[in-house]
Amino acid sequence: MTMKLFYITICLLLSVVAPASAVEENLAGQVLAEINLARTAPRTYAGYLRELRGRFRGKSYLLPGSSSRVITVEGRGAVDEAIKYLSRQKPLPPLGWSDGLAAAAAELAEEQGRSGATGHVGRQSGGPKERIERHGRWEGQIAENIGYGPNGAREMVMQLIIDDGVKGRGHRKNIFTKAFTTAGVACGPHPRFDTMCVIDFSGGFRE
Repeated sequence: MTMKLFYITICLLLSVVAPASAVEENLAGQVLAEINLARTAPRTYAGYLRELRGRFRGKSYLLPGSSSRVITVEGRGAVDEAIKYLSRQKPLPPLGWSDGLAAAAAELAEEQGRSGATGHVGRQSGGPKERIERHGRWEGQIAENIGYGPNGAREMVMQLIIDDGVKGRGHRKNIFTKAFTTAGVACGPHPRFDTMCVIDFSGGFRE
């Protein structure tokens, strides 16, 4: 799957000093919670995209609470298309958390956090299927989303739902695939894009 990358310069400021791993685990949980909100209440999530649309100036928009701007490929058009999609989308059950899928996602997040590479295939960790099968047995079908840039869960999930510049909107389709029942998320720092999150989906998973 070809992915357009957002170039964002932003610093994460924490009022309480916490280990990096704890912050990353917290973000991973928040990302799945946001995905589940979008799945269970798509019309509510469309409202968040409408608010985002109002921050656009041309093909870029300002991040809330920041002077940094996100440069997009399609501009408001992709946001409008995503809003229309969510307005018609029927609610779906939430995804359950899988430690095994999260471990598979973490392999790629950790590797790319060191190398600065992007994409679904790691030189050491391999592709999604190879990583997932190291941690258990999957059922039905599997898929993987990767987001680069935002260090807030909502911004990360909105980016994947809008899927700006991505032919076929594959990341959005994965989020709203009815056959998926479980997912695992891993987030971490990325040397080129500040933050990255990997989400592995499955129709069922046995660790």
